[in-house]
Amino acid sequence: MLTACGNMPLQQGQTEPMERTQPERLPMDAAYKERVKLYRERTEHFVLSELYGPDGVYTNYLDSNEADTAASGHEVLSESAGLMMRYYVLMDRKADFQAEWERAKRVFELPSGFSYRYSPKQGEKYTINAAVDDLRIIRALYEAGERFAPEYTELADKYSKLFYRYNIKDNKLYDFYDEKYKVNNNFVTLCYIDLQTLQRLPISAEQKKALTQNMQTILENGYLSDSFPFYETRYEYDTESYQSEGINTVESLLTILSLAEAGLERSESIAYLKNQVSSGALYGQYDQQGKPQNQIQSTAIYAITAMIGSVVGDGELYRDSIKLMEKYQVQDKTSPLYGGFGDTGTKQAYSFDNLMALLAYAHQNRVFADMKAGE
Repeated sequence: MLTACGNMPLQQGQTEPMERTQPERLPMDAAYKERVKLYRERTEHFVLSELYGPDGVYTNYLDSNEADTAASGHEVLSESAGLMMRYYVLMDRKADFQAEWERAKRVFELPSGFSYRYSPKQGEKYTINAAVDDLRIIRALYEAGERFAPEYTELADKYSKLFYRYNIKDNKLYDFYDEKYKVNNNFVTLCYIDLQTLQRLPISAEQKKALTQNMQTILENGYLSDSFPFYETRYEYDTESYQSEGINTVESLLTILSLAEAGLERSESIAYLKNQVSSGALYGQYDQQGKPQNQIQSTAIYAITAMIGSVVGDGELYRDSIKLMEKYQVQDKTSPLYGGFGDTGTKQAYSFDNLMALLAYAHQNRVFADMKAGE
């Protein structure tokens, strides 16, 4: 497993994108919008001044020898580059987007796509990609093509073709491609399946239909139950079965977000999230029956539920999630982590938490544009 974003037989059949019934709109006045803007700017300042180096966003504020199996310290991830690119698109900042893209291309580009990780100290660009991270960069380029200039769409098409060549076999998405050994893994992690971006790949209509139907079916049949409406972790192609050592909340939330962006979210999932967020109790891992396996809560959990609220047009879920997320924002002005999301005691501050928070803040524009609050 590179990054993250019971055995069940795969069923046939597709669910059509749902017609959403609009939830009761929660008024959000100009004062609230300004407050969110202020907190977002503090986080951005922390990221750019304390969590950023010549190769991009550090994996952690604390440095390391960069020799661990997992990325650490001031190593950089293509995950972070894609998140920053999407943030700049949502904030309508073309120059910043261009600079981030140029850096990402220099640091991560491989003949087969993008390396998932670069270690400045080891001087190593890993020869493995992560499908979810490549898709995020490709998506950001497509979004930039729509907002900034058509040249970005041409770039998105270029890298989409590479992605289809190396990460998709027999109309199935695979987590990674190892350029050194010329192999894929044998499964797909559900939160890697970005249906919206897969729909944009420049392939034939027949290929696209087969690919998206396969991946949508895998996503939807990974649903656990109405009582615990989260999703399995991965689907193994060899055994045609789902596998989950535990249900990691961030991964299931990313799966729900991907489904929501395609108009395929289940109402049970949204209702469950609203209930858990309103009670302030979404934990890091559950068993398959929905029993918490720890008491850990995190910035990223509530950042993603905020984005889900934004996508489905539920201002209440968005606002309540942002409020919980901000419990983890450092407010001590004397701390080097001020404005960021981390632990002032240990000085641990991770890229994923901080960048997901930035992306959640950027989604306020979508919420307020949809709701036309205070106008």
